[in-house]
Amino acid sequence: MTGIKTGIHRETRMTRFLTTTALALSMMGTAAMAEPVKVGMITTLSGGGASLGIDTRDGFMLAVEKAGNPDLEVHIEDDQRKPEVAVQLSDEMIQSEDVDVLTGIVWSNLAMAVVPGAVRQGKFYLSTNAAPSQLAGKGCHENYFSVSYQNDNLHEAAGQYATDEGFGRMFIMAPNYPAGQDSLSGFKRFYEGEVANEVYTQLGQTDYAAEIAQIRDSGADALFFFLPGGMGISFMKQWAEAGIDMPVVGPAFSFSQDILPAIGEAAVGVKNTAQWSKDIDNEANAAFVAAFEEKYDRLPSLYAAQGYDTARLLLSAMEKADVSDADAFREALRAAEFDSVRGDFAFGPNQHPVQDIYVREVISEEGQLTNKIVATAMEDRGDAYAEECSM
Repeated sequence: MTGIKTGIHRETRMTRFLTTTALALSMMGTAAMAEPVKVGMITTLSGGGASLGIDTRDGFMLAVEKAGNPDLEVHIEDDQRKPEVAVQLSDEMIQSEDVDVLTGIVWSNLAMAVVPGAVRQGKFYLSTNAAPSQLAGKGCHENYFSVSYQNDNLHEAAGQYATDEGFGRMFIMAPNYPAGQDSLSGFKRFYEGEVANEVYTQLGQTDYAAEIAQIRDSGADALFFFLPGGMGISFMKQWAEAGIDMPVVGPAFSFSQDILPAIGEAAVGVKNTAQWSKDIDNEANAAFVAAFEEKYDRLPSLYAAQGYDTARLLLSAMEKADVSDADAFREALRAAEFDSVRGDFAFGPNQHPVQDIYVREVISEEGQLTNKIVATAMEDRGDAYAEECSM
């Protein structure tokens, strides 16, 4: 059975969500019940980045509900995109609720605040999104798995695409936080042209008039930007109003399905890079897209796909090992024996994915904006930091 409770957080007075997924006891007969695996999902459910966390949650819970595993409990909390809230929630989940696994954080600054402490306390962390370079290299840990990518990856692919297209002078821009810094580092790693200007914006910024003026005057022949969530919506609307005729390249985060309707026609034709797209041709992906659209009455985004795969990875490990045996459970996670919506999926030596990364184009399809794959930018890409990991 499924129970849902709400309450008020003592410190932040925010709404709490507690979701427990189980089958009715009558369906279990007299079989002995194992101790459930307790998952603490901390994600962004309010404010400017809420659509990212909502899709993460909905993708994860779709997989949980489809599996119907009675030995899995999921506790969901809103971090409000605030590191101090995320840390407080993590501490409560670990100390009071004794969770086994943490997951769900969207933003890399929040991940850096939560993950190191959680894994040092013997908890597993499965990242549905944020994967900063610090946790892929020297800060890697045997209990930390990124199921999404390493932060640089999609930006590396964008740099490769810009090189392949012959863009000789690029203006590049991202927010000033760990994922933004990884973004521009990743882009430059594979871009062979000249960087006209490299600009870091404020996290959560909504007014880009100054940056657009800089782009106009830069002499660049193309623009690369990483501005996830509401930041990307604000920028693209102002970019369209400015009327600058320049090719735009970005990672999927800036043109994800959850924000395309808000961006509108300004996004059509933009190329973006992703390790997932709804048109990847495999059975698991087709089933996921259909089930997500049926349940939530919208197309899934990259964040939903990552949440879904993370839950399926966890469920696959639960079939092979008990979470109380940390070594066995860790090996079951490393094996990654599940059908990913991305197709081929494996972990590299630092427990980050090795996977293909695609170029997508924003199109209008049956009256709604979405993405379609137009090329493969990288095949079997790992990450640049694995050699620094001493695991």
